[in-house]
Amino acid sequence: MTQLRFDPSLPWLVPAALAVLALLVMVFSIWRGLRGWLWRGCAGLAAAAALAGPAMELGQRSGLSDIVILLEDRTASQDLGERPGQIDAASNDIARQIAAMPDTELRRISLTDDVDGTLMATRLARAVAAEPARRLAGVITITDGLLHDAAMLPETIDAPLHVLLTGQPGDWDRRLVIEEAPAFALIDQEARIRLRISDDGEVPDSARAGSVNLRISIDGEDEQLFAVPLDVSLDLPVTIDHAGQNVVQISIDAPDAGDRTELTDRNNSAAVSITGVRDRLRVLLVSGEPHAGERTWRNLLKSDAAVDLIHFTILRPPDKSDGVPVDELSLIAFPTRELFLERIDDFDLIIFDRYRVRGILPPDYFRNIVRYVENGGAILVAAGPEMAGVESLNLSPMGTILPARPTGRVIEQPFLPRLTDDGRRHPVTAGLTGAPEGNEEHWGRWLRMAEVIPEAGAATVMTGAEDKPLLVMNRVGKGRVAMLTSDQVWLWGRGFEGGGPQLELLRRIAHWSMKEPELEEEALLADVSGGLNIRFTRRTMLETAGPLEITRPDGEIETISLRESEKGRFTASWTAPSAGLYRLRDHDLERVLALGPAAPREFERTVADEAGLAPLVKSSGGKVVRLSDGIPDLRAVRVGARAHGRGVRRDWIGITPRDAATVTGLRRKPLMPDWAWLCLIAGLALAGWLVEGRNRDRSLPPNGA
Repeated sequence: MTQLRFDPSLPWLVPAALAVLALLVMVFSIWRGLRGWLWRGCAGLAAAAALAGPAMELGQRSGLSDIVILLEDRTASQDLGERPGQIDAASNDIARQIAAMPDTELRRISLTDDVDGTLMATRLARAVAAEPARRLAGVITITDGLLHDAAMLPETIDAPLHVLLTGQPGDWDRRLVIEEAPAFALIDQEARIRLRISDDGEVPDSARAGSVNLRISIDGEDEQLFAVPLDVSLDLPVTIDHAGQNVVQISIDAPDAGDRTELTDRNNSAAVSITGVRDRLRVLLVSGEPHAGERTWRNLLKSDAAVDLIHFTILRPPDKSDGVPVDELSLIAFPTRELFLERIDDFDLIIFDRYRVRGILPPDYFRNIVRYVENGGAILVAAGPEMAGVESLNLSPMGTILPARPTGRVIEQPFLPRLTDDGRRHPVTAGLTGAPEGNEEHWGRWLRMAEVIPEAGAATVMTGAEDKPLLVMNRVGKGRVAMLTSDQVWLWGRGFEGGGPQLELLRRIAHWSMKEPELEEEALLADVSGGLNIRFTRRTMLETAGPLEITRPDGEIETISLRESEKGRFTASWTAPSAGLYRLRDHDLERVLALGPAAPREFERTVADEAGLAPLVKSSGGKVVRLSDGIPDLRAVRVGARAHGRGVRRDWIGITPRDAATVTGLRRKPLMPDWAWLCLIAGLALAGWLVEGRNRDRSLPPNGA
């Protein structure tokens, strides 16, 4: 590489001014008709050129090797069938052929699984951008053609892109496709999941059945079996029966196609996580008489926008006779039949606040309340002195489900509510405001409570005077019953002696009664906010927990230990090997955990298909070659020539050598040495003087003329 450079010894203004002056002299000489103008002008220009310092810059050129990118798709879908062997054989053969080509380098890139699937376009674009375009001779990808980021593909590449397609022409697969699924659903109301069962590839005639067995299970419960048609979008109705996460497992039976089995059964199942929410929490509050704490319950429930509250206060019992006309006693009658017989199942929680048995509710109604609880309802009793008398709910048919039995004694003395050991474990009372590390000393005192004896199996989570039970909770059948043996909780709300966590305690009791998942005593929780890094929390009333048994999607079982982080809380951290459906088990407690889809995105489609890469292959001048037809030969072709063809034995694909080079050194040589410039300038000036002198002699007359 040779270039002319200038390195003036004086500022550029000097040689430029000299050149302009020389040109002006030439113009003036021509105008005056003077001889020798050309030689003198050239002498001035030569002087200006000498001052500009012209020099020849000679570059030392070194050739650069060509680069070929080999992208190997080694994602999960490439582990099916004969594909791993095809990838190894093709990549090794291509590497061998490129090694035999002079001045050619190979860049081998391995594409592995990503949470979002096969991100081949992104990896390809980065690999091409990382290499100089003038050295890129070709790109070869060994893949099944299934990519999940097609939008990231460049419009074209300045080199041939060839695709070596894995798989076999006869491959086929049946898959379960979830087209639409709700993230949330109302409890006890029907939600719909839209799905389709689809066949891809060369499906055998024996597998083209009229229907397929579809199996459905919610949270690992008993499966339901349905026969559904192929290639038809279906709306699957499911009913969520509890709040929190509900995992709906859907699977299809493997098709019977003889020797031609489908590529994989990983996409024959799916897991849909639906969060169950309540439309409105319906609460019935019955106050036996007006008292100072009555408004506490009302304010608590009315402050929650998700609660529909019906509140009745019995102002005048039926046995009271004071001569007041009936039409002046109340605007409406107490609708006992509608509430406790006909519509009782509409309520999520019934609260009896200082209720006395005075004949308002007949025994059959109380027996219906017992049935309501055993079938999943919830009862909360906030007791006062009436619990120790003959009008106690304990003496009604409802007494069979109460968590404690009154002794008939009322303790009239100030006391400080305290948490029991069970209370420090129970989610209703654990971590109550003002009770860190068991310190409840700054809570305000209460003044009265009824003495009770807890029933077998009931949990006493708070105690009062003389260490007697203050808050007792129990499960009855499918339902729950809680009893607060004092009507003095309102003192906390009024700030008596500093008050206490009144609203927090009452809210937790109410929501535990209504089976809110975050308040379950026995629960197995999993925090999946970290992706595959999971933190397990086992909440229990027992002293120990675990070990936790984890069943992976492939059926392998792993056991991990849990460590106690605080009372009633046992935790462990674990990293899942892959996305999928996991089953958790700790003794009798089971849970299904869905990490991403039940089958990774890699298995949504598994039959090899070049359609996603075909536009880029065409625009770059490359070709798609099926490895089932053999590994193609590799040839060097000139830029712009056809980069693929059919050989004698097999197909061939081409790369385009670029003949790129780089300058490794520079050498500068003056155009002429200084003495040569002086000679040139002097010679031109002398020539001009001689020409002018000769012409002047010719113009003079002869001597003596």
